[in-house]
Amino acid sequence: MSRIQRNFVAGAWWEGAGVMENRNPSDLDDLIGLYAIASPEDVADACAAAAEAQRAWAVAGPQVRADLLHRIARGIAKRETEVATMLAREEGKILAEAIAETRRAAQVFRFYAGEALRVAGDAIASVRQGIDIEVVREPLGVVGLITPWNFPIAIPAWKVAPALAYGNSVVLKPAELTPGTARLLARIIADAGCPVGVFNLVMGPGTSVGAALVDDPHVKALSFTGSVPTGRRIAQSAAAGMKRVQLEMGGKNPMVIMEDADLEVAVSASLNGSFFSTGQRCTASSRLIVHASIHDAFVDELSRQVAALKVGHALAPDSQIGPVVSAEQLASNLAYVDLAAAEGCEVRGGERLALSTQGFFQRPALFLGARSEMRVCQEEIFGPCASVIKVSDFDEALHVANDTAFGLSAGICTRSLRYAREFRRRVQSGMVMVNVPTAGVDYHVPFGGSKGSSFGPREQGRAAAEFYTSSKTSYVFAG
Repeated sequence: MSRIQRNFVAGAWWEGAGVMENRNPSDLDDLIGLYAIASPEDVADACAAAAEAQRAWAVAGPQVRADLLHRIARGIAKRETEVATMLAREEGKILAEAIAETRRAAQVFRFYAGEALRVAGDAIASVRQGIDIEVVREPLGVVGLITPWNFPIAIPAWKVAPALAYGNSVVLKPAELTPGTARLLARIIADAGCPVGVFNLVMGPGTSVGAALVDDPHVKALSFTGSVPTGRRIAQSAAAGMKRVQLEMGGKNPMVIMEDADLEVAVSASLNGSFFSTGQRCTASSRLIVHASIHDAFVDELSRQVAALKVGHALAPDSQIGPVVSAEQLASNLAYVDLAAAEGCEVRGGERLALSTQGFFQRPALFLGARSEMRVCQEEIFGPCASVIKVSDFDEALHVANDTAFGLSAGICTRSLRYAREFRRRVQSGMVMVNVPTAGVDYHVPFGGSKGSSFGPREQGRAAAEFYTSSKTSYVFAG
């Protein structure tokens, strides 16, 4: 493909200031396309267009916004195969997972089409005679959205949809590794009849395009999903500009396996949470905390099932695990495999695989005999690697689960109502799973964590209104 895929600014397709290649991590000979890199001036123009368009969009009314979101959802569903295939090719997620993610994106837009009609306020009695009080929610203005490569349509969807539903305009900067899926989403939004300037797409590196978006004076709020260092820099810049900020920055999620756990359930939840989507999920179970009495049986069965996982091309029908997203990510993963061995773990798997196509394939890895203080148990690896930590009782398991700078998702496998109740109450995380994987959440409920995982209001569900709107309180004296 030689034609350059352009940015979408002010209702038109702009060429940009440079070009970046998009290659398939399953097959590096597969050039997916050439994508335009936006200049800082392009970003400024997109933000200015968004600010101009937002004034009319804010007063267009909830039915207009709901209708647009319904049309976008239908457009995603109509082009499901095209979108999912692009997603699998550029991110490396197996096709079945890519289809599921694409369907999730359509569900998100349908949900917020309904929410656009349910923006509620409050009528509150005043403590003073003859005065009425009304509290309403209003849009913020231009919202800058910076999204990651690991869920290249689901995460843009759960940011774009509420932003538009509540009357904001959007400038979206997708991850540099996955521009193709975001550009397809932009095409679908444009084809759905989105007013000129209400949605804009600027592609390119975070160092230039992302920085220009963060600093633009038209932008009133920033929603970011990505690494902790980048999130902290965005928070600092946003504070200087007095901008609202929402950050999702990863996890080091525990899955506790108690002595009374159903072994089949525990292994299934751990296999899914640790290794599906190549472990490239911020909610992945990267720390398996296992009671001593069930440890050996659990490790034996999990090791057997991990070894049986079919790693292959993302579009191959028999693949269960696709490639790692990039050469840099693979190198980082392999460095952590070496580190685990150096720190004293028994490493099972984890090596790079040579398959029929040149790609970034890695065998899933288990780090046995791990201890909580090890770097491989404290640092987010973001790959198909999981540490197994043996504990003696529930209190030790809970302590280890909380022994991290992150707090996104935490799970426990147990038949005990007491264990489940205490874990839900005492674990330091924004989401808690009992007998289900730590990864995998519904689209209509809040998403977010504690400690270093999240900052600002929650994403998804009705909670999104807390970020994408501000409240206005009116006092009226009736006379």
